[in-house]
Amino acid sequence: MTARIIDGKTIAGDLRAAVAVETRRVTAEYGLVPGLAVVLIGDNPASKTYVTGKSRALVEVGMQPFDFHLPATASEADLLALIARLNADPAVSGILAQMPLPRQIDPVRIVTSIDPNKDVDGFHPLNAGRLMTGMPALVPCTPIGCLKLIKTVYDSLVGLDTLMIGRSHIVGNPLSQVLLNENATVTVAHTHTRHLPDYCRRAELLCVAIGCAEFIRGDWIKPGATVIDIGINRVTDAAGKARIVGDVNFAEAVKVAGAITPVPGGVGPMTIVCLLVNTLRAACMQAGLPAPAV
Repeated sequence: MTARIIDGKTIAGDLRAAVAVETRRVTAEYGLVPGLAVVLIGDNPASKTYVTGKSRALVEVGMQPFDFHLPATASEADLLALIARLNADPAVSGILAQMPLPRQIDPVRIVTSIDPNKDVDGFHPLNAGRLMTGMPALVPCTPIGCLKLIKTVYDSLVGLDTLMIGRSHIVGNPLSQVLLNENATVTVAHTHTRHLPDYCRRAELLCVAIGCAEFIRGDWIKPGATVIDIGINRVTDAAGKARIVGDVNFAEAVKVAGAITPVPGGVGPMTIVCLLVNTLRAACMQAGLPAPAV
């Protein structure tokens, strides 16, 4: 058996096109231009590249980027004051403080200072609670992207035997809840779970987000299962060449699974486009409009 490769690049491209259509419809019908404020503190090269990519993506779909760059020496008070201004600005639909933050700034205080209705990262405790209780919420981008990839394999997730390996507040916990809300049967495990291979071998849907390079082996996977690999790990081979791998040993898993996401090119491309989805949803919610059809 050779697994079907779930092509995140193509799926993300299709979703981005749909977001552009819906954004332009909302702008034409209601005069609403969704706007996202991205705050970068310091000069982390990877973060700067990521922020530039976000701004370009916003413009491409008809949204308004608001970019703010504070020095690495900025105080927590400086950042809180900026967020307070953005919370009050009606042109700003969403606010994102780019992580990681400098040591002198408490990320929890920053996350909780953002208006929950502008929290496009979906990290605010109020949005986490809304998700947990089945209320409308802004959900973290990676779980949204994972669900959209999963739905290219399954028409329905009802009763699907699912294992989520990972329990972070960014991916594992919210994705578990997203899947529960779809009526999947979800077990949550982690790197300290006893007899983890046995849990894996029972799962029809296996989602992995633990940050351990190629930790999940091919013989742990139930034949025909769907594998969503959310890990991104940089490793160096014997020749000293760096490459990016997931949390699943892809070369082994692809011979057993029914469908699998590659790394890179699977979950990763969905994250930025789902940030666009959240920005559009936030804008519509704040304007009292129906949820967009994306």
